[in-house]
Amino acid sequence: MKKTLYILLFTIFGILFQFLAHAVIETLYIKALMSNFSLFGLGLSWDIWFAIHYVGTIIFFVGGFIFGVWGGFFFWKKIYVENKYGKKRKPV
Repeated sequence: MKKTLYILLFTIFGILFQFLAHAVIETLYIKALMSNFSLFGLGLSWDIWFAIHYVGTIIFFVGGFIFGVWGGFFFWKKIYVENKYGKKRKPV
């Protein structure tokens, strides 16, 4: 139960992290597009940019999900199985 909760919470963290990264990247690029569309638009129309947004949203979400699940398993193993970052236990 503890391992399942740990991996679930790490997955939620991955999704939240991708949301933040996606928001920062889009905000900066939209500001650039609004300031000088002819330079930053790369010759694409607004319709194409909206399609890029939708595809990018799916890619970011899947990437955040995968990153979260991977991180959950990876750090579970490091912390709880290998005891690398926990308290050092004295042998009995």
